[in-house]
Amino acid sequence: MKHLGNYAIVLVGVLIVLALSMYTVDQRQGALVFQLGEVVAIRKEPGLYLKIPFIQNVRFFDLRIVTLDTAEPERFITSEKKNVLVDYFVKWRVLDVEKYYVSFKGDEARAENRLAQTINDSMRAEFGKRTVHDVVSGQRDQIMDVLRKSADADASRFGVRVTDVRIKRVDLPTEVSESVYRRMEAERKRVANELRSTGSAEAEKIRADADKQREVIIAEAYRDAQRIKGEGDAKASAIYAEAFGKNPEFYAFYRSMEAYKQSFRNKSDVMVLEPSSEFFRYLKSPRGGK
Repeated sequence: MKHLGNYAIVLVGVLIVLALSMYTVDQRQGALVFQLGEVVAIRKEPGLYLKIPFIQNVRFFDLRIVTLDTAEPERFITSEKKNVLVDYFVKWRVLDVEKYYVSFKGDEARAENRLAQTINDSMRAEFGKRTVHDVVSGQRDQIMDVLRKSADADASRFGVRVTDVRIKRVDLPTEVSESVYRRMEAERKRVANELRSTGSAEAEKIRADADKQREVIIAEAYRDAQRIKGEGDAKASAIYAEAFGKNPEFYAFYRSMEAYKQSFRNKSDVMVLEPSSEFFRYLKSPRGGK
């Protein structure tokens, strides 16, 4: 029994040593093997590895893409000497774990501080060469591409790869925004007043043209009416003359009746004539005194 106990102790010891001698690196990680504080091995491929227990230790590093997002927008100056507030983010990952450890001791915060400083310097230089319009929309894609390349070139020295730099938003400071909005409002009012003036002038022109056309139409209608009336009067005169030629006595009687009707239309009408006047000829006798 004593021998079995010794065997069990030895077996447990062996298992413990084996457990301390093995470690696993998965596909999301890279690893550095240290021996007495010095790097003796670099593990880039996933798998099961061995180490010397109690003498060697392993440190793992995440190789996945990390996002560096600014807490507050950064202030930059454009070529027009105008301040703009820029909100951006950076996508980066560890490429070389040994360089990364040597440069930053594996501290992610230190790596992000260095990336933020590099991006800030590059962005200050790029914004200083461009106008507000360029940084807002005109050359935004070009700026982001330049920033990514510049940051990646600097970060590669430290075992880091910058995969993307994106400008999320470019705003004007509050004090500048209010001034810009006031200028925009004044400009819109000026354009509105100009459009109103143009519209009023066009309206007056249309009204004048319409009045002119109305006067022309009325004049032409009056002219045509007078012509038609003249033609009617001429035809009536011709008919009267023809009737007079056929029966002068009847024509004289008819004209007298028309004169009586027009003269005695109102009861208040007063006429002062001699009783023997020719006007009363057919009142005295239907045959006109014959």
